[in-house]
Order: sequence, then structure tokens, then C-alpha cells
Amino acid sequence: MIALVDCNSFYASCEQVFRPDLWGKPVVVLSNNDGCVIAANREAKALTQIPMFEPIFKIKNLLKANNVTLFSSNYTLYGELSIRVMNTLRDFSPRVEIYSIDESFIDLDGFINTDLKDYGNKIKETIFRNTGIPTGVGIAPTKVLAKLANKIAKKGPEHDHVFVIDTDIKRIDVLKNTEIKSIWGIGRQHAIKLQNVGIYTAYQFTEMPLPWVRKELTVVGERLWRELRGEACLNMIEIPKPKKGIGTAKSFGHKLESLSLIQEACAYYISEVSEVLRAQKTCAMYLHVFLHTNSFSTSDKQYRNKRTVTLAIPTNNTFTLITEANKILREIYKPGYRYKKVGVNLTGIIPEAYVQGNLFESPKTDQYKELMQLVDSLNSKYGKGKVSSGSTGTRMKQWELVKADRSPRFTTQWAELLTVK
Repeated sequence: MIALVDCNSFYASCEQVFRPDLWGKPVVVLSNNDGCVIAANREAKALTQIPMFEPIFKIKNLLKANNVTLFSSNYTLYGELSIRVMNTLRDFSPRVEIYSIDESFIDLDGFINTDLKDYGNKIKETIFRNTGIPTGVGIAPTKVLAKLANKIAKKGPEHDHVFVIDTDIKRIDVLKNTEIKSIWGIGRQHAIKLQNVGIYTAYQFTEMPLPWVRKELTVVGERLWRELRGEACLNMIEIPKPKKGIGTAKSFGHKLESLSLIQEACAYYISEVSEVLRAQKTCAMYLHVFLHTNSFSTSDKQYRNKRTVTLAIPTNNTFTLITEANKILREIYKPGYRYKKVGVNLTGIIPEAYVQGNLFESPKTDQYKELMQLVDSLNSKYGKGKVSSGSTGTRMKQWELVKADRSPRFTTQWAELLTVK
């Protein structure tokens, strides 16, 4: 059996952990630069007139009228609480697959004489006691069925956020009441294709002949078909594969005209992505940088450009990557424009051990490796960005994201610890 544990309204729930005055009240979380609503708790979702992903300036009065508390994104807090949830899950099974920031599969094979409904309740209650985050637990023989069980767990109060598919009768009943478009892994185009031939429920899909499924939906559809019939095809992935591409792109809090400010922002983003490279012990062969204005603005002149360079030697060295990124920016930057976003992307990622030298370039890997290790160690101990390249400058407030309503980073910053009076 496999359990899918999913945090309820995760970002909003994280904000409520340290704000008991907001328990039971509507809360929403905004995207980068406070652009639009990206998360809402149950109470906020009940206010159906509040649309998701709507620009905040259009609905700010609506939020006020409904006494909705809004927060700027606080990804540092969300990431830390996610780690605490996942660490708690490891107390319930030796095999845990972290699927996303708020979802994990846990392997319950071997729990023969265990009441799985009680065990699911224990998981849910322990996570809430340890972290304050509410969760839903779906338990079933396969991953796809566990996803469906998790959805049902959250639907009705009679399930109390835990639902188990442990018999064929339950499985068939669930499939008969599940629309084909609601199945994890069935995309919009495949859903339309299936509906066009009269398949509207998950049960109808499982009744289709396997050769037809394999022909129309390829091997991916065959796996879903088998999983819905109770045959496990999707293995647990305990150690995630190294990322094939690592990048970041964030809009500036204010439009920038100065090349030096854009370079400082870009250097900061390079520092972030190169740290991820080192954490997974890999190096990048290609560096991609892009720069553009706000395409939605009707008053600004429009311009966008990008470049990709092949690095002489694959690297994860922050200083080398910043140097190369600055070269690109000097090529693609044009004065006279008000820029909205700069982004970086590292691709051609290979293990550190597979890096080959270059006949025309002296390797600097050993020279900088100890320095990078020291920087990472200090930042891990004292906080993100505590030690950084001088290229990141000291003018972050002029380009960083707008976060007027960001909550304190209660769990990672000494200066922002919760004060109890």
C-alpha cells in the first residue's frame, strides 16, 4: 500500500501557523511582486467571488470587504516548514518520496496487521502536532489510486481528511465517481480524446482493452490504466535525480534602466543557482541569460534579448558564472529602456566527476573549490546570502521583489524570531 500525504492550502497554512488569531479566517498568499493570488485557505476559497490568479489591484477592495488577510510570498518559511513535514513522515516509513513542496508518497508495504485508517489519522495528527500544518492522507495500492484517495479524503467531513482504498469494491466505486479529466496524469488533450469516444469516468477507462489504450495513449496511458486497476507500475523514487536545468527569473520590484543594477540582480540569481549545482555535485556546460521590458506596459518602449554561451570548462563556480553573465548582459543591454526582468538558466548539467579539461583553458576548479565550500558552509550556518560575491552589490532594495506584506521568516532568521509577550 502507498499513502499520499498532501498539505492543505500549504502556503496559507504556513502563514497561519504563527498567527493563531487567523485560524478559521480567510487568508490568501500573493505571487512574486504581490502580483496576484496564488494560494488561498479553505475559508478564502469559500468566498467564490475571489478568483485565483487575478491581478491583486483588481480585487484588493474585494479582499478588504471580506476581511481577507493577504501575505506576500515567504518561500523561505514555506521551504523550512516543508522540510519539517517531510522529516516527520520519515518516522512512519523508511521509504518516503518527496513529490513536491507539499506532497509526499510513503511506502506502507509490510503493514499487514495495521489498521490503515487509524495509521493515516496518526500521520495526520502527528504532522499537525509537530508543525501546525493540516494534511490530507490517501492510502491505496498504487500511486494513482492514492492520489484519488487523497482527493476524496478532503471532500467530505465524514472522512476526516483520511481515506483508504483497500478493497476492490471501494476501488470500483471510486473510479465510477471520478471524471476522466480528474485522473492524475490525464492531460487536457487526452481527456478530450477519451470523451470523444464515450469515456467519461475512470472506471470506463479501465474497462477499455489494453491494446487500444497502448495504441491511443502510449506506454504512459498503459501505466495509468494498470495503476487504476490496482497494479503498481510507478516505483517509489527516494533519491531525486539531479536537475537537468537550473534557473531563476524574477521581476524587479521597480523597472530598471541602469546596467549596473541589472548586473547586481543577475549576480544574485547566479549565486542562487550555482549553490544548487554544488549541492547536487554537478557542473553546467551552458549559461543562458535573458533580459526584457514589461510586455504588458502600454507606455514603455518594448525590448527583449537573450544569449547562450558555452563555458570553456563546465563549472559550478559562482564567480566564473557571474563573469560570463556580465559579458552577456553587456552585449544584450540597450540604454533607454525600462527593464522589468532578468533571468538565468544553467543547462548541460553533468556530474563534477565527469568534467573534462580544455586544451586552451587552464582549469581553476581546485583553486576555487575550497572557497566555494567555505561560502556554502557559512551561508548554511548563518543564513542565505550572508557571504556573497561583491558583484551582488549593496543596492538590493532598488531591484528586489516587492513584498510589502511578507511575514517574518520565523524559523530561519534570528532577527525575525517570534516574540512571545
